[in-house]
Amino acid sequence: MGEMINNYTPQEQKNIELVKEYMQIAYDPKRASAEAVGHLCASNNRFIAPTTFPNVHTLEEYAQDHGEIMKQVNDLHFVSFDVLFAKEDKVCLRYTAEGSHSGQPHGNIFPTGKKAQWTATGTFRVENGKLAEFIKDWNKLSMWEQFGWPIEECLTQKG
Repeated sequence: MGEMINNYTPQEQKNIELVKEYMQIAYDPKRASAEAVGHLCASNNRFIAPTTFPNVHTLEEYAQDHGEIMKQVNDLHFVSFDVLFAKEDKVCLRYTAEGSHSGQPHGNIFPTGKKAQWTATGTFRVENGKLAEFIKDWNKLSMWEQFGWPIEECLTQKG
């Protein structure tokens, strides 16, 4: 195999680094918070994940909300960045993450130590060196099933 050639513009490379920095903070159980990612986010940014985070609308809110999940899955971490590429102002990242329910209870389910592994994809848009948009697709159902958490929590239509 030959050496991989980087055909990214300097701006595309900066955009990739920006996304990686955001994700490293938002997926660190000790650091994830709105304040910790604020310097990376454009004002009036948008977070879009209606089937998994219907009440979260900014990248800061996502980091904060994700920090709450990681209180339950307190060893959550990336396994790999499976796909990562940039084109102009967009960055696409598909990743694999894993963790165990070893932290706080999930509702009335006390920590079981069960492990789970799942995938998700993020499509980001960068504007003036800041994250302006994050669209997330997450295989939440698989994670919930592996943990033994109520799959009804994954439904978009309640009742």
